[in-house]
Amino acid sequence: MTEFGRMFGALTQAVEQVVRGKRDKVELALICLLAEGHLLVEDVPGVGKTTLARALSAAVDAKWTRIQFTPDLLPSDITGVSIFNQGSSAFEFHPGPIFANLVLADEINRGSPKTQSALLEVMEERRVSVEGSPHPVPRPFMVIATQNPVDMDGTYPLPEAQLDRFLMRISMGYPDHRSEVAVLAGTPSGAALDRMTPVTTS
Repeated sequence: MTEFGRMFGALTQAVEQVVRGKRDKVELALICLLAEGHLLVEDVPGVGKTTLARALSAAVDAKWTRIQFTPDLLPSDITGVSIFNQGSSAFEFHPGPIFANLVLADEINRGSPKTQSALLEVMEERRVSVEGSPHPVPRPFMVIATQNPVDMDGTYPLPEAQLDRFLMRISMGYPDHRSEVAVLAGTPSGAALDRMTPVTTS
């Protein structure tokens, strides 16, 4: 087996310690990460979408942030904003949560289309333009967006331009009976995530 194959297997096993019974989904998410693509995870709340994103970032020792999309979220809440510094008499850029290796855009379709559009540039070009100045994001860079079913209250359908930015679109699904029993009998996923040992650096 090649070094790459061994590393991929080790990463898969590390994530599976927290995300039980979803090997195919874990492997797809890792492929997406290694290709520096973006992942859209669709499903009802409570099936492990957020846990998958956190476990990926812990396995590769990457900086991760979570953006909770709500109807009142503004584009500047994602990208950051320039603030005038009276001491230097100049504007200083304060980066938003998009400046991380793995960004969890939680319930992305609860944000307005204007707010969703703040992700278009950075997902394609790996940079954010604020007031005409480009600001590159760290590499590797991956957006994992979760989406609730569109028939739920307070959701907006994602436009085609937004969907086009994602390399993969998967559904988590419910765990099988054996995995569900293991989850209920085992350690809470939050505690398990805190104890995860990184397999490799970002």
